[in-house]
Amino acid sequence: MTTTSFGATSTAVLKDHPNVQIGSFQGLKSANSLALALQTRPVHVFSASSSSSSSSSTTRTLIRAVSTPAKPETVTEPKRSKVEIFKEQSNYIRYPLNEEILTDSPNINEAATQLIKFHGSYQQYNRDERGAKSYSFMLRTKNPCGKVPNQLYLTMDDLADQFGIGTLRLTTRQTFQLHGVLKKDLKTVMSSIIRNMGSTLGACGDLNRNVLAPAAPLVRKDYLFAQQTAENIAALLTPQSGFYYDVWVDGEQFLTVEPPEVTKARNDNSHGTNFPDSPEPIYGTQFLPRKFKIAVTVPTDNSVDILTNDIGVVVVTDDNGEPQGFNIYVGGGMGRTHRLETTFPRLAEPLGYVPKEDILYAVKAIVVTQRENGRRDDRKYSRLKYLISSWGIEKFRSVVEQYYGKKFEPNRELPEWEFKSYLGWHEQGDGNLFCGLHVDNGRIAGKMKKTLREVIEKYGLGVRLTPNQNIILSDIRNAWRRPITTTLAQAGLLHPRYIDPLNLTAMACPAMPLCPLAITEAERGIPNILKRVRAVFEKVGLRYSESVVIRVTGCPNGCARPYMAELGLVGDGPNSYQIWLGGTPNQTSLARSFLNKVKVQDLEKVLEPLFYHWKRKRQSKESFGAFANRLGFETLQQLVDKWEGPVVASSRHNLKLFADKETYEAMDKLAKLQNKSAHQLAIEVIRNFVASQPNGKGE
Repeated sequence: MTTTSFGATSTAVLKDHPNVQIGSFQGLKSANSLALALQTRPVHVFSASSSSSSSSSTTRTLIRAVSTPAKPETVTEPKRSKVEIFKEQSNYIRYPLNEEILTDSPNINEAATQLIKFHGSYQQYNRDERGAKSYSFMLRTKNPCGKVPNQLYLTMDDLADQFGIGTLRLTTRQTFQLHGVLKKDLKTVMSSIIRNMGSTLGACGDLNRNVLAPAAPLVRKDYLFAQQTAENIAALLTPQSGFYYDVWVDGEQFLTVEPPEVTKARNDNSHGTNFPDSPEPIYGTQFLPRKFKIAVTVPTDNSVDILTNDIGVVVVTDDNGEPQGFNIYVGGGMGRTHRLETTFPRLAEPLGYVPKEDILYAVKAIVVTQRENGRRDDRKYSRLKYLISSWGIEKFRSVVEQYYGKKFEPNRELPEWEFKSYLGWHEQGDGNLFCGLHVDNGRIAGKMKKTLREVIEKYGLGVRLTPNQNIILSDIRNAWRRPITTTLAQAGLLHPRYIDPLNLTAMACPAMPLCPLAITEAERGIPNILKRVRAVFEKVGLRYSESVVIRVTGCPNGCARPYMAELGLVGDGPNSYQIWLGGTPNQTSLARSFLNKVKVQDLEKVLEPLFYHWKRKRQSKESFGAFANRLGFETLQQLVDKWEGPVVASSRHNLKLFADKETYEAMDKLAKLQNKSAHQLAIEVIRNFVASQPNGKGE
C-alpha cells in the first residue's frame, strides 16, 4: 500500500532548507479570544510520498500552524520553554529524531531526546556505573484499559530478552515498560511492537497518555461501556500526522478501524476547536503544554485513582444498569517540585455531567482549553491543574462550554468509592474465569516471567494490566483453573491470601539506577522498607491482617502516586525521604507533607510512634490515613518528638508475668543486655508471640 505522509524522512530536514519557511510561534490565543474563528499563520512545508525517493517532485502544502494574536506586530513574543521551540521546528515530531537515530553514537541530541518521548521512549543511562555514560532507551507501550492481546504479550516477552534487560515492568498506567534497549536496536524493537498489535505512540510526551479504565474483564454493561469509552477517547486523541510510522516503519501505514463517532468528533470544528487543514487537527504544531492523563471508570470502582487525572470520566447508569451519561472531573495531577510551594499535587474536582453521546466532544473541549491556555513558558506550571487553580472551576467551566457548545449539567450523585484490586479468581460473567496476580512493583523477571509466558502461550490467554502494577489473565476455562493455579504457585505467583497485606497495596516507581530524575531508591528500596514496617507492626501489637497503603517514589514527580497514599515516601535526597500522611485506602483524599529529610535508616523513629498510637487511639475501623487526619499533624509531631518506646503496663493491672524466681532472674539478665527491664522484655516477648498466632501471621 502506498500512502502519503507529511514530512517523510527524506524531506524532514527543515532548518537549513532554502524553500521552507517556519513561522515563529507567537503564543496561543488568550482566553478572551474565544470568538472561535481561529487565526492562523500559514507555514509552507513540503510533503512527499513515503515510498518516493528524495529526488521525486514535491508539492507545496498549506498547513495551519498554531493561532497567533490579531496584531503580531504590536505584541511582544511570549517567553517559551525550550521544548516548545523543539516542537515547533520538528516538522510534527520528526526532525532531528529521524536523523539522530541513524548516527553511530550511542545517544541522541537534546532536541531528539525531547521528541522521542512523543514516540513512547526516554533516553536513559545506568547511574550505578561510573565513567562514560552507558546510554540506553526505555520504551513504554500504549494499552488503553490495560488490554494486551496474546500476540503482543509474547512479543514483549521476547523483546525483553533479546533487546532489553530481561525484565518487563508493569506501570501505574496499565502499560509495559521495556528497559535497556540500545539505540541501534530501537527501530527493530519499535517496528516489532507495531507489527504485533502494539504501539508506543503517545505513551510519553506533551499529549494524551494512556487512558485508564478498570482492567477487570467483567461482562457487564457498565464495565464494557467504560472500557469502550476509554478506547474511543484514546483513538480521538491519537496523533494523526503519521510521524510515528514515518520514523519507525518508513512511512508504512497500519490501518485500524475506529468507530465512526470518533472520526466525526475529531473532525468536527463547529465550535472552533480544530486547526483547519492541519495534519494534527486537535494538537496543531505545538501539541499540548505538558502531558495529559485521562481515566474512565464506573461508580464505586476506584481501581484507576480517578481523582489524580487531568480528566476523570465516570459512567452513570439508570436503575437497570443501562449507561446514560458521564460525570466529569478535572484538574487532578501528582507532580510537584520539592520546597517550591507553588507546585503541588491536586485532586480533580467536578466539572459537570454530559449525556453519553457527547462525551468525546466534552473531552475534546477540555483538551483544547488546556491547549490554548495552559502555560508554555515554564513547564513546572504547564499541567491542567495549574490552569484550573489559577482560573477557578467556574471560569474554566465557562471556557470549556464555549468549545463544547453546550452547558454542563450538574454531576449526578454517586456512591462511595472503593479500591478494587481484582486479585485472585473471579467469574467474568460469560462462563469463563479471570485471575488477578500480584506482581511486586510490577517487575516481571526470572522464573515468574518464564512461567507467565508458558501459561499465557499454552492456554492462549488474554492479558490485562492494572493501574496497581499487577496483571490479570483472562478467558480461562473452569477446567484450566487447577493446573494454572499449581503452575503459577510454583513460580511464586500466589493467591492474595498468602501475600503480606502490606505488599498487596504498595507501589514504587523504578527510580534508580535508570531513571534520570530519581534522587534516591524506590523499587529497589521498598522490599526492605515493607519488611521493616511489618516488624514495627509486630512490635506495637498490630495484627498481620492489618495494612496501610504505602507508596514510594524516588523523586517528587509522583509516578507511583505517593500523594494519595496513607504513608507516602518521596525521595528528597540520597537515602532520604519526605514523609506524606493522610491519604485513604479508597484513594479519595490527598496526603500532606509531614516531615522532610528523614534518612532511610531512621524511619522506625517516625513510624513506631505513629503506628503505636494508631493502634491505641483509633476509632472503630479507622484507617491509618483517617487517623492521621483526625489527630492533626501538630499532635502527630508531638507524639514522634516525645517517643521513648512502647508504654509498659503498670503494676496496677496486677499481671503476674513470672511464675518463679529463676525465670525472673534469667529474663532480667537478658533484659539488661538490651538496656531494658525484665518486665519490658517479657511484655515484648508476649506481644510478639500473640502477633504470630492464627489471628496474626498464620491467617
